[in-house]
Amino acid sequence: MSTHSSLRKRKLSGGKKRVYRTKKKYEAAGYPAETVLGEPKRKITRSLGGNIKVKALTENFVSVTDKRTGQTQKVEILRVVRNGANVDYNRRGVITKGTEIDTTLGHAKVTSRPGADGVINAVLIAGKEKQ
Repeated sequence: MSTHSSLRKRKLSGGKKRVYRTKKKYEAAGYPAETVLGEPKRKITRSLGGNIKVKALTENFVSVTDKRTGQTQKVEILRVVRNGANVDYNRRGVITKGTEIDTTLGHAKVTSRPGADGVINAVLIAGKEKQ
């Protein structure tokens, strides 16, 4: 796929590069899903080649895998702890890949892409102590 990423740069001489054409339909990007906490809501969009992409708009459950035991459980998300992808996403509590979330089992890190997969999968990084 061709992109326009090089057109905003300058030539070696310092002159501006001329945009020689507009974007084609397959080069146009869609709006980001920006998944947040809430009642599960999904959006289905058509992507390249007639494929469908499921975008999770809101979600309050996550499939958490404990690497020590190898078990996976569906648990509730309590809050978004940290999102290193974007400072604004961190403030707003948007869930993307790599986001640290607090669940009923403990702290977990998101391994899936909710805006592209439609599901939230995570790996436990710090479990709650059993009393």
